Amino acid sequence: MKLNILCIGDVVGRPGRRVLADKLRALVNERSIDCVIVNAENAAGGSGLTPQIYEKLMRYGVNLITLGDHAFRKRDIIETLETANNIVRPANFSEHAAGRGTAVCQTSKGPTVGVLALIGRLFMKPADCPYAAADKWIPKLQQQADIIVVDFHAEATSEKIAMGYHLDGRASICFGTHTHVVTADETILPKGLAYITDIGMTAAHDSVLGRKTQSVLKSFRTQMPVPFEVATGDVRMNGILVTVDSNTKRAEHIERVCVKSEVQDDTHYDADDGRPEYFSAF
Repeated sequence: MKLNILCIGDVVGRPGRRVLADKLRALVNERSIDCVIVNAENAAGGSGLTPQIYEKLMRYGVNLITLGDHAFRKRDIIETLETANNIVRPANFSEHAAGRGTAVCQTSKGPTVGVLALIGRLFMKPADCPYAAADKWIPKLQQQADIIVVDFHAEATSEKIAMGYHLDGRASICFGTHTHVVTADETILPKGLAYITDIGMTAAHDSVLGRKTQSVLKSFRTQMPVPFEVATGDVRMNGILVTVDSNTKRAEHIERVCVKSEVQDDTHYDADDGRPEYFSAF
């Protein structure tokens, strides 16, 4: 059976959430999408996720949520991480960290989609080995899911590409997140893994990685703490759409997806964001 899986890149603040609210369901219907996976670690005010925004994403049509290095930025999400079965933080965090590293979604067609979140170690905060974590968790996920998808949240392109080859033949999709800039290297590796180094961001693109350009420039030029406010211009939803055969586990098609919003949101913060991040890193 052929399944269409949509993987959406880092949602940044209210503008990113709004384009999801406005465009996701129409895209799902138009492209006959069976499962939607969204990286939402920047969805609340540009850094972190709140329970209220988690619930909104579910209403917009999201099936599975992945997080990265900002997984615990909003502390009130911890209870959701412990109780919800469709949201994951990197599996190579400490085994004592809140939440889980894998989740499974039952599609309406029958086959199940499992997601594994991993975080890189090059130019990132300390974490356990992502390759060892993949070796540990993929066999377990294979017992629960027909199709396995991996979100590798990492900075270095070399580390991401290496992970693609490490997973080829054991997972169906590996997409990179974290750097917020979509790459043009989407491909299907020899053993059937659909791969891309980074799927980009769902955010304002008249920006520096979703933040207002003048704020970021001031930070770089002065080396002083500066509020990295969420930008609002040229909002787009970025991701990939992959067709996978649930019988062979092989990806048969991968394409980049970019949907522009006609509405430009001039408000960078609302109550569901939690406290605004004034000295936030990307």
